[in-house]
Parts: sequence; structure tokens; C-alpha cells
Amino acid sequence: MQFTVSGVDVAVWIPPLTAFAISFFTSMGGMSGAFLLLPFQMSILGFTSPSVSATNQLFNIVAIPSGVMRYAREGRMVWPLTWAVVFGTLPGVLIGAVARVHWLPDPVRFKLFAGLVLLYIGVRMARDLVSNRQNGAERRFRANVRSGAAAGKVDILEASATRIRFAFNGETFTVRTPALVALTFTVGIVGGVYGIGGGAIIAPFFVSILGIPVYVAAAPALMGTFVTSIAAVAFYQLLAILNPTLSIAPDWALGILFGIGGALGMALGARCQKHVPAKAIKLMLCAVIVTTATRYIVAFFL
Repeated sequence: MQFTVSGVDVAVWIPPLTAFAISFFTSMGGMSGAFLLLPFQMSILGFTSPSVSATNQLFNIVAIPSGVMRYAREGRMVWPLTWAVVFGTLPGVLIGAVARVHWLPDPVRFKLFAGLVLLYIGVRMARDLVSNRQNGAERRFRANVRSGAAAGKVDILEASATRIRFAFNGETFTVRTPALVALTFTVGIVGGVYGIGGGAIIAPFFVSILGIPVYVAAAPALMGTFVTSIAAVAFYQLLAILNPTLSIAPDWALGILFGIGGALGMALGARCQKHVPAKAIKLMLCAVIVTTATRYIVAFFL
């Protein structure tokens, strides 16, 4: 099938199948899979114009709701944390979209940028694996799942402009709201350039820096990515109108096909997440991320 916007010529079943496989695993860690789908589009499909970032954001819009709804039904959605992420990430994503179009349109330079972003995410995950950190709430959650007992829901204790407090499986967690907003703003800029909505970067921060259990971090990270991706796609469409000579608007047919596969993979991944140890999820993602990042960085200098 020929996709006119991107120029990609590929069998119609390959995009949804690829997105399904990626999203099944990444959704367990609070990532939509867009950060791995973009290298697939660039390296395998040869889709390297700025339009690829917009198409990636479109994938998020179609794919994420199925996973978010599953987490919400299980009581693991921290809504105050979610809206703080949206508030900080949204302006950053829009700034990142402008940077992608005007300063990083060249595919070679963009691949270097993508490689550095992926390498940073991989290093964060590798540090977590080496330290083998796991809080008591995660251990109790896994023990309850194995025994068939109630796995535990999130209880919101406080939500204000200064801090967010919630309880999960016998432990209380506190996040400083201003620091979170500042962090997500920076993450949003990178996510806007890369075309991932920020969620693939904020999830490791939740777990590594803020100490939020991976079983709680996934839902708000995905929801934040979903909301900011809607704004990003609309913004890319506006930029396409203002810059008619550049390929900026998303490839709607390709993005929707990716999204359909991603929605199925994300729904299944969210359902299976509580049965999979967080360490196993991080190990798999870390290996894929670091390998892809290394290829891009090395290719830039050769």
C-alpha cells in the first residue's frame, strides 16, 4: 500500500502488527511505544521528514485510550498527578514541535538527536536495574496479585499547588507540584521534538527520581502523553498550513493504522502488567533502547 503523505510503500498489515508488538510491552512501563515506533518508521520505512513526528503523535491519540481505561478501571489512575503532567508538558511539547520543524528538519541531525534521547532513557533504566530498587508497595502489590487478593488501589490524600500525596498498598508517596511541573516542561520540549508526547521520558523519572511505583506511574504517564499528543497534532497541522513547502502534517492513514495495532497491544499490555515483574519490563526495554540509540549515534559519525 502506498501512503501519499509519507511516501511509504508497505503491506497494510505491517504497521498495525508492529505497533501491537511494541505497545504490548512498552505500555506496561507507562510508555506508548512511540519512542520505538519512530526509529522503525525512520530506519525501516524510510519516513524521515518532520511529518514523521506528527504521525507518531497521531499514533498516541489512537492507541493510548485502551490502556488508560484499563488502568483507571483497576483504580491506579492518580488524576492530580496526571493533570500536573499535562500542565507542565503541554507548552513544552508545542515549543518542541516548532524546534523540530525549524531547527531539526534534516534527517541526519534528527537521528543523532533521537539517538541521544533514547540513550538517556536507556541509561536511566540501566541504573535502576543495577540498583535493583523496589519499594514495599510494589512488593506487596505483586504478592497480592500472586495470591489472588485485592491488588490495591490508589487513594488520593492531598492535591494542591504545592504537593500531591497518595497512598498505595500501605505506603504514602509525596510529589512536589512545582518541581514536577518544571520537570515535565523540560520533558515536553524533548518529547515535542522527538514526536513522543513526553510520556516515554517522564515514566522513568517517576520511577527513578520520584520513587513512584511502576504499577502506579504507568497510568498518569500514558494519560499525559495522550492529552499533549492531541495538542501536538493540532499544532503540527497549523504549522503545515503556515509552511506549505514543508512536509509537516501527519500521514493520517499510516498513523491510524499504527494506532489500531497500538490500541490492541496497549489494552493487552495494561491487562498483563500486574502479572509481570517491573525488573523484567525494564530489562527488555533497556536492551532495545540502548541498541537503537547506539546505532543512530554511531551512524551519525561514520
